[in-house]
Amino acid sequence: MEQFVAWLQPLAEQFGGVGMAIIALLDSSFISMPNVNDLLIVWQTIEHPDRWWYYALMTTAGSVAGSMAIYWIGRKSGEAFLKRRFKAEYVARVRGIFERYGLWAMLVVAIIPPPAPYKVFVLLAGAGGVGPGMFALAVALGRAFRYGLEGWLSRVYGDVAAAFVRDNLTTVSVGLVGGAVAAGVVFVVWRRRWAA
Repeated sequence: MEQFVAWLQPLAEQFGGVGMAIIALLDSSFISMPNVNDLLIVWQTIEHPDRWWYYALMTTAGSVAGSMAIYWIGRKSGEAFLKRRFKAEYVARVRGIFERYGLWAMLVVAIIPPPAPYKVFVLLAGAGGVGPGMFALAVALGRAFRYGLEGWLSRVYGDVAAAFVRDNLTTVSVGLVGGAVAAGVVFVVWRRRWAA
């Protein structure tokens, strides 16, 4: 994977944020490139620390655009497409999570890196009739949180952050998900108390 990212890095460097948006679009749609966006954000931010927010924003935009392509496939093809591509038990398990937690599940899956079943959730959102605006908002918030935090940490900690992300991406992601879930719980409790 690192060799592949090293091959992509000059392209991202040459085209900047636009190149990173295109790579994110491809990754979130039809070509899976696990963790490539994360590593590119870290490396590009180390090279150009003041652009961390720009790289995070462009990668988020590309990821949302790519996710929308998969979402529309799910919306047009529905259950038949899912059943052809994935085992029925797997789809049923992911559907159960999605039905129980709704867009919170989409937001959390947008934050965590592979092996999270991101594209299955995207297809289910389309097949399940989730509105495109709400879907895009959940993906945008999740990806912006993930990529923004990685970019900011890379700006602050430089090469140390790159080594840490490379070696601990799954652990960091679990922590991010825990933080997102805790924030969601606090928000729901606060909203109920405010309404009372």
